[in-house]
Amino acid sequence: MTNPYLALEGVSYVLPDGRTLFTDLNEQFDQRHTGLVGRNGVGKTVLARLLAGELQPATGRYVHSGRLHYLSQQVSGLEDSSVAGLAGVQTTLDALALIEAGSTAPADFDAVGDQWDIRQRLQHELACNGLDHLDASTPASSLSGGEAMRVALIGATLSDADFLILDEPSNHLDRENRQALIAMLQRWPRGLLVVSHDRQLLETMTRTLELSSQGLRSYGGNYAFYAQSKAQERQKALQQLDQRKHERKREEQALRERQERQERRQARGDRQRRETNQAKILLDRQKERSESSSGKLRQQQAAMREQLTQRVREAARQVEEDVPISLHPLPVAQAARRRVAELDDVQLPFGASGTRPISLTLSGQQRLGVLGPNGCGKSTLLKVLAGVLEPLAGRCEMAVKSAYLDQHLAALDPQRSVLEQMIEANAGAGKDILRMQLAQLGLDAQKILAPSGSLSGGERLKAALACVLYADVPAQLLLLDEPSNHLDLPSTQALEAMLRSYQGALVVVSHDDALLENLELTERLTATPQGWQLEPW
Repeated sequence: MTNPYLALEGVSYVLPDGRTLFTDLNEQFDQRHTGLVGRNGVGKTVLARLLAGELQPATGRYVHSGRLHYLSQQVSGLEDSSVAGLAGVQTTLDALALIEAGSTAPADFDAVGDQWDIRQRLQHELACNGLDHLDASTPASSLSGGEAMRVALIGATLSDADFLILDEPSNHLDRENRQALIAMLQRWPRGLLVVSHDRQLLETMTRTLELSSQGLRSYGGNYAFYAQSKAQERQKALQQLDQRKHERKREEQALRERQERQERRQARGDRQRRETNQAKILLDRQKERSESSSGKLRQQQAAMREQLTQRVREAARQVEEDVPISLHPLPVAQAARRRVAELDDVQLPFGASGTRPISLTLSGQQRLGVLGPNGCGKSTLLKVLAGVLEPLAGRCEMAVKSAYLDQHLAALDPQRSVLEQMIEANAGAGKDILRMQLAQLGLDAQKILAPSGSLSGGERLKAALACVLYADVPAQLLLLDEPSNHLDLPSTQALEAMLRSYQGALVVVSHDDALLENLELTERLTATPQGWQLEPW
């Protein structure tokens, strides 16, 4: 198709609870590779789903030409699917198998279309992406989060779409596969929209779109260009706001001085009238004129003050609201030498590195970063430590209370509100304190009362963090699996600051190099073909 496009014309979207998420969006998407950025909860995923045709705008019009392929941030349907289903080619493969078995049904031929080599193409892409140990029939439930995302991305490239719409595609990918994703998207010859907080990925985009409380704004460059432009815009807007405030202060001083002069003249006139021998009717008429003049002056000054205040408001609106995100330090007593957990010749149930036993002793203030490629057993190790999985062999002992946060936020009930689950986790704290803690995470009163499943990915992660970190009895061991996934940059920086001040033991799995460097870790535990290797950070 020549020149496929997507276009938003005055589009707004209203949430089921009646809140307006965004309004009057106007934008056109062409073949340029575009990154979409914005704070958690501003509506990036909703906008992506609207562009993919999954949602309809409340007002305005969305039009497009060409085939679309949308990949959400959470790969779903793993329980009852296969690699072929996850890649979106199961129907084609089933029809192909029926034809090979002798079917002449037109529906089967329509389903195959011109993709007679789809089986070979799928296996070729799996091999090129380091997944040659998988085939079309491999159960999707056996895949790690990173493997599932990579298979779904392969499906996107096999879709032959005119536009790819990808929501946080690098979240569950290791370092090597993030680079492979970037290379794959740089080779993609058609339209592309990527919702992401991954600065390395956003650097490769041709332009950057920002969704904010002020609407949708297009910047003609990659993330570095966007960040520089934003900083310049904000500085200019702050200077304009300061100038408007200074002008208002100067003009109000001039108005006060004018008012004081008018009052002095009026007082002088009243004194002179009392001292003269004029008739009462003349005195009353002079008094009315004086009062009328004073009244007009007050009206003029009130109008001028309102005009000055309005100019300040308009300047303030140009300064995008930048609400700080904060996490409270966790009250965990220091116990540097205390043993908190021990693995003795433990064989993990899944993962290449899990074929070799691991022995590990964690002490009170040990801070461990777990590294390795997707599928090596990092998440499985955390699940064994958390007691979610039993080891195939060996002994796992936990000496203290731990808190575990998995990639899929399984501990968070999507049907229940965040506040309800916070109260359950910390019955000893009052509602006001819990509301305050959630508000400081950027979760307002409406969001904490809504079902947690209705929140954005970043907001759900903040809620899950709050439930495990602010529990009634503080955990002395935190087990965090990709904790920065879905978080915007300010929230990630707040998480880093909180974890730096945490006095308990920490085990964190992450592919975010910047996050790991900022956590002041003591050791790294790396999954290698020779087994698990522990070394100083």
